[in-house]
Amino acid sequence: MKRIVLAYSGGLDTSVAIPWLAEQYGAEIVAVTLDLGQGKELSDVRERALAVGAVRAHVVDVREEFARDFILPALQAGAIYEERYPLATALGRPLIARKLVEIAAIEGATAIAHGCTGKGNDQVRLDVSARAMQPDIEVIAPAREWGMSRPEEIEYARARGIPVPATVDSPYSTDANLWGRSIECGVLEDPWAEPPDDIYTLTRSPAACPDLPAYVEIEFEAGVPVAVNGVAMPLVELIGSLETIAGAHGVGRVDMVENRLVGIKSREIYEAPAAVVLHAAHRELEGFVIARDLERLKRDLGRTYADLVYNGLWFSPTRDAIDAFVAKVQERVTGTVRLKLFKGVCQVVGRTSPFALYDHGLATYDAGDLFDHRAAVGFIKIWGLPIETMTRKAARMSNAEC
Repeated sequence: MKRIVLAYSGGLDTSVAIPWLAEQYGAEIVAVTLDLGQGKELSDVRERALAVGAVRAHVVDVREEFARDFILPALQAGAIYEERYPLATALGRPLIARKLVEIAAIEGATAIAHGCTGKGNDQVRLDVSARAMQPDIEVIAPAREWGMSRPEEIEYARARGIPVPATVDSPYSTDANLWGRSIECGVLEDPWAEPPDDIYTLTRSPAACPDLPAYVEIEFEAGVPVAVNGVAMPLVELIGSLETIAGAHGVGRVDMVENRLVGIKSREIYEAPAAVVLHAAHRELEGFVIARDLERLKRDLGRTYADLVYNGLWFSPTRDAIDAFVAKVQERVTGTVRLKLFKGVCQVVGRTSPFALYDHGLATYDAGDLFDHRAAVGFIKIWGLPIETMTRKAARMSNAEC
């Protein structure tokens, strides 16, 4: 009998996919759920998968692997899609694909499956990533085939006694992991409508935040965040700590219309308290310790890196090459950044590093100024020489025409 390994989230699409795949393909379905930091959402996922027809259900804790091998490289690269989205969902997909391929080999399965639709980004990320590791593997996406609307899926589930965490009145589609949370569908598809506050679970409404700001100090060693407020902790724990602190002060909400890979503009809502804070801190420290030309090149490559992740090209030689460049830059990214969190705003208010290129003697206007002001005259003359030459040339040509 054919065996299919399904990426199972426990949500509507993948809960319906188990019986649908079994019926359509005459196959045994093996459910695979990865703990990417969803927390309590995984408390009964194995039982749920078995209850709706899976022959086996694997739940694998990959939080440390996710933080070390996916989140950290993206943070160090400065990968933020269209300058706003920290790529939480996108970063999880190549890891899911890798585990699906690995477990398919263990289970003797000839195909893998996922719950992505035909107009989303995740289908590309999972399909391309899986085939980057095993080019001949069959990838099945039921939601691309069955043609059901979301209400029809809910009715399909009800008819088969499948419990799902969605109703016609509350049709939100969510995805959560260690790096953040995404929310879409329902009223959120109207780009003019303000998101209802009840869609948020990681961040407090700015109006309900404390009237006093919180100050957070994040310490980095060679580009790796290692401590919060002087307390050293592993990366997974550090991300969780910052999520709690920043979320309590309303930091991390993103409401944007983004450009999907398939050519659609889509309204997306994200919550990413830890990602927003860590990106702000890392970017500030990096700019503090590297030269201007290198910083600008690095930021350009950060945008390229974000596009690669978003577009499903994690397993590519281009990303590998950028990683090597970024690793060299990170050698100097050691120090501490202080941030102020207040009613939804994250602001850098201090930075220090043994590798800082900031020199007080050169920057100050007070006593102790070491800058040679007289050198400025020659510098300005040389800097402006091309403009001055062009103006003189234009004047001579104008006079000649007269």
